[in-house]
Amino acid sequence: MRLDLSADQELFRDTTRRFLEDSCPVLGVRALADAGGGFDRAWWRQGAALGWTSLLVPDEHGGSASMARGLVDVALVAEVMGAFVSPGPLLPANVVAAALAASGSSEQKARVLPGLASGELVASWCLAEAAGGWRPDDVSTTAERRDGGFVLTGVKSPVEAADDADLLLVPARVDGELAQFLVPRSAPGLEIVPLRCLDLVRHYSEVRLSGVAVPTGALVGEIGRTAAEVEHLLAVALVLQCAEATGAAVRVLELTVEYSFDRFSFGRPLASYQALKHRFADMRLWSESCQATTDAAAVAVAERRPDALHLARVAKAYVGDHAPAIVQDCIQLHGSIGVTWEHDLHLYLRRVTVDRAVFGTPPEHRIALGSPMIAGSREEDDGT
Repeated sequence: MRLDLSADQELFRDTTRRFLEDSCPVLGVRALADAGGGFDRAWWRQGAALGWTSLLVPDEHGGSASMARGLVDVALVAEVMGAFVSPGPLLPANVVAAALAASGSSEQKARVLPGLASGELVASWCLAEAAGGWRPDDVSTTAERRDGGFVLTGVKSPVEAADDADLLLVPARVDGELAQFLVPRSAPGLEIVPLRCLDLVRHYSEVRLSGVAVPTGALVGEIGRTAAEVEHLLAVALVLQCAEATGAAVRVLELTVEYSFDRFSFGRPLASYQALKHRFADMRLWSESCQATTDAAAVAVAERRPDALHLARVAKAYVGDHAPAIVQDCIQLHGSIGVTWEHDLHLYLRRVTVDRAVFGTPPEHRIALGSPMIAGSREEDDGT
């Protein structure tokens, strides 16, 4: 299926597209990459003013969460950003906003959510452990009760936009029970170590927590009742990630079809060859299936249906395999120009390859889904 978008949603998506075309086209992405990547905070605030970070924030805190299926609208932004390989912490900012909107204290909501909605604050979610694993059960960072507060110890990696974040949402265990803590980047004992990344404009870091002391007011939600919320946040992250990867794959396929009509071989356009038509048909099927699985997951997660995480895992397993396959095939159809640094295709390949790995690879999600084909066979993952 494809979502039947309302007129307001169509306008929202088109406005985002026009803004990115004007402010950060692919040529601008290259310029950012040459400058070391990252994103401009003023540019991010402009995007926030369009609604990128307010759709999961309650109205009373500067957002528009009263809109039905706000996550679906955020996914529209993610899809367009994928088409432009845009920078910016769309995923982590919205995950943290969703966490605070659902489980934050009144003080946390009043202090943080207006800044997230306006783009004045940037936040990131530190789910993954350095030892690996993206499930709530994999969290091994500890939070020890001490002096009326908590002391956090552990290593989180990779964490998107940690070097740009003002706040970090850190899942940790208190006496074996899962909890989450809102930690300022400036907290003593917190160290952010940049990591090398395939994506030229997205930064990932290792976050080291060496006895980071936080007050009880940093606790988000209730100890022991956080696992279900972390699973929901994981589903939110997977939906946005799949939407972005799908947007990238669809755009690359569009560029390749256009190229195949312009490029001639033996006096005929490449698009006229039957063998290539079959390849384009396959890729069109894959791209539309990526859109359909992502749309289904977005609606389920937005409505907090019981099968939401299941559908989000299905989407990641499918999109994580097929989006890189589409981009790789399109590179081959471009011939030698497709593998040059000067062509934009490698920017898209980098983006979908990183999206495939972060928040769990397709084999990992199939294992979680209980697929008998590969259950217990992590070695099938080639690590790309």
